[in-house]
Amino acid sequence: MWNIDLTIFVLRKVILLVEMVKRCGLALLVLLVAVEFFSLPAVSAQETDIEALKKTAPKVYIDCSGCDIDYIRTEITFVNYVRDRKEAQVHVLVTTLRTGSGGREYTLSFLGQNEFTGVNDIQKFFSAPTDTEDEIRQGLVQALKIGLMTYVARTPIASRMAISYQKEEEEEVVRDKWKSWVFSLSSSGYFSGEESYAYHSLRLNLSANRVTPELKIRLSLAGSHYLSQYKYDTETIKTALEGYDFNGLAVFSLNEHWSVGGYVKASSSTYENIRFSFSPSPAVEYNFFPYAQSTRRQLRCLYSLKFAGVRYREETIYDKMSESLWGQALTVTLDLKEKWGTISTSLAGSHYFHDFSKYNLTFFTAISLNLTKGLNIFAFGGGSRIQDQLNLAKGGATLEEVLLRRKQLATSYNYFFSFGLSYTFGSIFTNVVNPRFGDGGHGGIFIQVD
Repeated sequence: MWNIDLTIFVLRKVILLVEMVKRCGLALLVLLVAVEFFSLPAVSAQETDIEALKKTAPKVYIDCSGCDIDYIRTEITFVNYVRDRKEAQVHVLVTTLRTGSGGREYTLSFLGQNEFTGVNDIQKFFSAPTDTEDEIRQGLVQALKIGLMTYVARTPIASRMAISYQKEEEEEVVRDKWKSWVFSLSSSGYFSGEESYAYHSLRLNLSANRVTPELKIRLSLAGSHYLSQYKYDTETIKTALEGYDFNGLAVFSLNEHWSVGGYVKASSSTYENIRFSFSPSPAVEYNFFPYAQSTRRQLRCLYSLKFAGVRYREETIYDKMSESLWGQALTVTLDLKEKWGTISTSLAGSHYFHDFSKYNLTFFTAISLNLTKGLNIFAFGGGSRIQDQLNLAKGGATLEEVLLRRKQLATSYNYFFSFGLSYTFGSIFTNVVNPRFGDGGHGGIFIQVD
């Protein structure tokens, strides 16, 4: 039978237990709040000290085209990054040169300014042609860390730095069985089309390079084939182009300013009406700056004698099917990479000895300038004065060949030009990295729900 008294007794005990839990829980909550309240000033003071210390860290501007800046900010957190070079105490200018093995020599120039004016340093990092993108950026970060220590040591944040040494394992001495030769083979194909149009291209490249401080040798062989097909009503129009090129270069280093060597070139081209051409060219070069400074500045004058033995596919406008040509060429090149920007410009001229009116002048320049705080402009362009088209086919070109660019046409000049500017303003500090949703693009997969 149901016992009412027992039920009432059990309910009273449960209610009493609940009340005790409530009271203990409330007391525990009060205790935790009190502990948090009394410990909060100490934590806040500690965080304030750390933030104040971070503000004393060097302000750094990374001037590097193609560097993974987000990765650098994530790995190096003991400096303050700014996006305006004039606000920085350290301007890091990163320049590159291709090495003989096909890798890159990265030169990191640390240029002190403002409070660190006159405190400069240079670090180098060499990448191998087989290095992955991750290995390259790790090497750059390591070189950056070493160079930045010069400036960090002069600030209060140096007290938070720890120095460690990683002992290297002894490595066996490896002999280079290839004697500094590096070989490369590449090929590619591209295919596209639609109902009334089809296109494909095939390319093959072979190269062999050997680069030492005393001698540089570069050899390359390339072949290409292009085919386009158009359908218009019941007519099908096909156009094909093919070409082959061999290029060789050998340069001997005489001293910090002089070099001597030569080029050799062999080619065949349906577009240029050349069945076969062979052209050796001895040359000499003088660099007004020492070659050791080539990552930052160059002013080079290159003079060469030119010989070309040519056989044409069709008779030329000068009634020639083959000829031997002698000439000369001079090229002046200026390259500057500084904190205020970069300038690269060249002027080249050549002519044939048998007729001085057959000449070519080519000019190219590229400029990128940091004018004022946040304002950058760039411009590049060039052009040629062309008076040496001895290879033009006598029969001319049909409308189809003109529109499809199947034959080289007569012209006395060509040119191109581009310019632009950018202006950035706002906060100069850029320490924070937030990779969420990418960099603002609309990448990813979108699913539409009807």
